[in-house]
Formats: sequence, structure tokens, C-alpha cells
Amino acid sequence: MALATWCAVNGRPYLPGLEEKAWEVYFPGETDLFRTLTVKAEDHASLVNIPVAPAEKARLSTMGYETILEMFAERGHCSVTLLKKLNPHAAWPNPPTGSQIVLPLVSRGPVASRWPYGRADVLRVSLSRLEITVFDAAGKLIALFPCSIAADKNKLPPPGEIHVKTLVKDPNYTYTADKLDKGGRIARHIYPPGPNNPVGSAWIGLTLPSYGIHGTPFPERIGRAESHGCFRLANWNAVKLHSMCSVGTSIVIEK
Repeated sequence: MALATWCAVNGRPYLPGLEEKAWEVYFPGETDLFRTLTVKAEDHASLVNIPVAPAEKARLSTMGYETILEMFAERGHCSVTLLKKLNPHAAWPNPPTGSQIVLPLVSRGPVASRWPYGRADVLRVSLSRLEITVFDAAGKLIALFPCSIAADKNKLPPPGEIHVKTLVKDPNYTYTADKLDKGGRIARHIYPPGPNNPVGSAWIGLTLPSYGIHGTPFPERIGRAESHGCFRLANWNAVKLHSMCSVGTSIVIEK
């Protein structure tokens, strides 16, 4: 889907078999798109155990990673399934200190330096393609992010233009119980920031009340209609998009 959009915006034909040549399209001249990282003692020390009960979650200092598997998958901007395939002999989910893990190259080197984020002028959210495209002030496509949308069609926002209202890096999250507590009150708990926070590592609040674009602890679920109403991105993409936006950035909702 991303390759088809790239071809359409750049006036190139989308021909059968082009997916097999995507490497040449996106990274001409590159011969290695991977890097190797070593699992460190501090990686293990930073792991947390996230409880089930909302009140216990609220007592955590951070909603960090629970396993080396999910930690390194996010470092490589990939699913845990891909990371396992790249490292079939690793002792998942928590390979010991000193283990060598192969990841996609995303944060340094010639490939990464070729993709400066730029500033967003307009975001276009496609409800049918489950993607957010980002355009700069000159109208050039500078990013494309797969997203998840509301599972309930009645919660889908209507087509039209809205704007970015707030930008929060490493947000906390207010959990509201569906049922009243024993005292007849609505129980609310504030979860601390962290990649396993329900809204992930970044929050982009919208002028459409109660809607936002945010990260998620479950990147494997991106590209589906399953959210409660907001637009979900993988954490690494939510952070990227957050860095590209400003309060007032235009967002166009499309069918």
C-alpha cells in the first residue's frame, strides 16, 4: 500500500512485481539495511512487570517494556514476528546479556540520514486505506504511516478538516472504569508514561473532541479497524509524526 501511494504521488506507474523491487526504489545503492545490537545488563534492569489491576498500574513509575523482545522490536521499528525471524536462534523473549541481535537499520547510517522528517503542513487520514499521509508546505509527500481506526463505524469521524490542538510526548493516560465502584463512584486511575501506556509514546490531540493520534503497545495490530475511535500508530511512527507537527497543523479526514 505504501509503495502504491508513493508511486501515485510521484507520478510513477505501479506495475505488477514492483513490490519485489521496492529495495531498489527506496534505497538505491544500499547493500545492507541491518545492524547488530548487543543486549546489555541495563536493558534487563529496565524491564518492568505490568500488573492487570488498574489501581496497581497507576502505582507504577513507568509503563516500560516487559521483555527484551518488545524492546528490541521497537528499536528496529518492526514487529516481534519479524524480529524473531531475523534472529531465530535467540533465547526469546529475554535473551541474556551479551546476546547479538540483528535489527533493521532505522536510526543511523546513510539510510536514516536520507529521510529527514521535515515539517508537516497537512495530514490526510484515509479511512479506507488505513493510512496517514503527510505533506509539507510545498505539497510534497514527506511521510506515510499505516494506522488503525475505530472498529465501531459510528465512532468514525466525518470527512472534513480539523487541526492539531495539543502535542504531548510521553503522555500519561487516565483510565476510567466502565462500572461504578463500591461507593457508587466512577473509578479513575492515571497510568504513568511509557511505551506500554495505552496511548503509547506520543499523543497528538485534535480539535475534534475526544479524538487523537497516538502510539500503542501493540504495533502488530496497526492497519486494522479496532480502536475505540482514535487513530493509532506504531510508537516509533507516533513519535516521528509528533516531531513533524505543530499546534494548528491541518488534518483532512477522507473516506
